[in-house]
Amino acid sequence: MDTQKNTKKTKPKVEAGDSSAKKIILREGQTIKELSEKAGIKTKDMFKKLEAKGYTVSVNDVVNESLASAISEEFKLELELVSIEKEVRIQAGSNPEEMILRPPVVTIMGHVDHGKTTLLDAIRKSNLVGKESGGITQHIGAYRVLHAKRPITFIDTPGHEAFTQLRARGAHLTDIVVLVVAADDGVMPQTREAISHAKDAGVPIMVAINKIDKPEADVDKVKQQLSKEGLLVEDWGGKTISVEVSAKEKTNLEELLEMILLLGDVIEIKANPKVKAQGAVLEARLDAKKGAVATVIVQHGILSQGEAFICGTTYGKARALFDEKGKTLKKAESSMPVEVLGFSDVPVAGNIFQVVSDLETAKQFVQYRLSQVKKTDTQRPEHLTLDELFKKMEKGQVKELSLIIKTDVHGSAEVLADVLPNLSTEQIKVKIVHSATGKITESDVLLASASNAIIIGYNIKPDQKILDMAKEEDVEIRIYKVIYELTHDVKKAISGLLEPTIKETYLGKAEIRRVFNISRIGVIAGCYVTDGKITRNAEIRVIRNKEVVHQGRVASLKHLKNNVTEVKKEYECGIRLEKYKDFQEGDIIEAFIMEKETPK
Repeated sequence: MDTQKNTKKTKPKVEAGDSSAKKIILREGQTIKELSEKAGIKTKDMFKKLEAKGYTVSVNDVVNESLASAISEEFKLELELVSIEKEVRIQAGSNPEEMILRPPVVTIMGHVDHGKTTLLDAIRKSNLVGKESGGITQHIGAYRVLHAKRPITFIDTPGHEAFTQLRARGAHLTDIVVLVVAADDGVMPQTREAISHAKDAGVPIMVAINKIDKPEADVDKVKQQLSKEGLLVEDWGGKTISVEVSAKEKTNLEELLEMILLLGDVIEIKANPKVKAQGAVLEARLDAKKGAVATVIVQHGILSQGEAFICGTTYGKARALFDEKGKTLKKAESSMPVEVLGFSDVPVAGNIFQVVSDLETAKQFVQYRLSQVKKTDTQRPEHLTLDELFKKMEKGQVKELSLIIKTDVHGSAEVLADVLPNLSTEQIKVKIVHSATGKITESDVLLASASNAIIIGYNIKPDQKILDMAKEEDVEIRIYKVIYELTHDVKKAISGLLEPTIKETYLGKAEIRRVFNISRIGVIAGCYVTDGKITRNAEIRVIRNKEVVHQGRVASLKHLKNNVTEVKKEYECGIRLEKYKDFQEGDIIEAFIMEKETPK
């Protein structure tokens, strides 16, 4: 998986079939001098052409998209701008003789409460479930186990629907998906989501039918449901491996591990250990003692302590490496999950982690990337002033529920920033003013005060000083440990902000047969009710030649000489309207009422 735009091709404007365009791969950050050397073009000739197109450049200027497009067009080149991460992957795959088999990386997926963490717990012979809030996995974790002296890396993805994004990321980082389906529950909505993520990523799926120890277990029913989702198991004549297990009773776990290794051998998972180490960030957080740390799964090369690296727009030096048990490591090989210390800032989960030659080079790469980022950063609190926020809120008629999100890990912040706005309705917009990892700070409280926002803290505890400040500023802070409790409360907050919907209810129609002009009273429309009824409290539309010529309220309603509250179909009546007298025979009067409907 690569969240970066690693490949940007700039094709020259040449005629179809023209093979004269020379293809050159240029790594990000490389200069015009380096390009001229690769292309075999003198720099002075390149400068001359670029100056004619309005560019003022020097030999040390970095080639960006704009320059690449101009150079491609003038010199009939096809430039492919690639990131350093892409360049390393090209190197890794261009030498097949250097590729070696590596351990499989396996993602556990499935519906909430189908036993994913319990299964991993049974495999690792440890107690993970007891550490989870509400029994639900809240973060992605990666763990290595040995079977038949061969390692397998497991990724445990959360099962709650709010973590769809993290499951999608897990599928892209993995070689094999183990889909856990409870034998007593069957295929559920999140089971289908997990299948979609794995299929979209092109990852082979194995099925672990769990909870076979339960009396109500129905394995055949599960297999039938899976077949409807395009997963026909082997014993039904299909190609999907399935293993019937009980995580609770530790039944058939050895068989499950054997099948994982067998499938890994069949699909031949390989890596190149001779390139600079590359991996993907599985999770990232800000640790009070360690600083910015990230869990990285190594995909190519060997990561060693002390090596410099870049990761998106962060960089650093691997000051220390730890396995999932907290043991210090000197190096990490392919498929190994490892916690890396030494990031300049909290990296984005899912970004590519790439080792470079030295720290200075890493810093230069990141400075270049930051220079390419748009100057406007709406996430930074200092850019959100009171006046600007009020101006935004005053635009249009849409109300806003503004939220500031602070979480313990980046993955949770990312998910909440994605999920909460989706709770918006046509009347109420959920707006994320700021989202970040770390403790709630004074700046967060001031920002919440300025933007009239609620602060949402997830798996963090605010200091008393912050709570006192929030009280003084009249800012509400809500702390949660389980996602569905948070989303439930936000939904309630939205319903509290919703104004009643105004609903129009049709009553009836009447045709104007005669028009009476009565002194001291005004103009009366003599009508015949053709449909429904006309009521004294109704609103009226006067329709002439299928067009509305007036809309108003009934001033008086009479049947014969009596004032009445309503006149039904096939009866005559006299209607006088407020502030309208231009009736014509043949006009249609349509009656309706407007009712308030409170949203549920």
